[in-house]
Amino acid sequence: MAKKILVVDDERHIVRLVEVNLSRAGYEVLTAYDGVEALEVFAREKPDMVVLDVMMPRMDGFEVLKKLQADHSSANVPIIMLTAKAQDADIFRGWSSGVSSYLTKPFNPRELLTFVERIFQSLDDAGPEDDDSEPVWEV
Repeated sequence: MAKKILVVDDERHIVRLVEVNLSRAGYEVLTAYDGVEALEVFAREKPDMVVLDVMMPRMDGFEVLKKLQADHSSANVPIIMLTAKAQDADIFRGWSSGVSSYLTKPFNPRELLTFVERIFQSLDDAGPEDDDSEPVWEV
């Protein structure tokens, strides 16, 4: 079954560009055009990854990120920030907020696809998480 990726941006042409490229690569793409809609789609569809803009109406990307991270069911879903906010402070805020990747606009769709594939590959390599396991300590 194809992995689901939620693409969130208030610029429809950006959503369409990302959607077309991810769909061609075999991913199922969900879309939202602001932060509130993103959370609604996320709750309904449970995507495997989110590509998230920062500057959006109703709720910005950092607030969406915070809400997703606060919920146990979505806390480990990888988030790629895709934003025009390219100042060092913005990039640092993105990385320190726990995103899996931070790309600035304008962007190369192939670069985004490479990040998506690498993130999914690293998750596959890590294997399933087992929250019930006991830590093993060597003494």
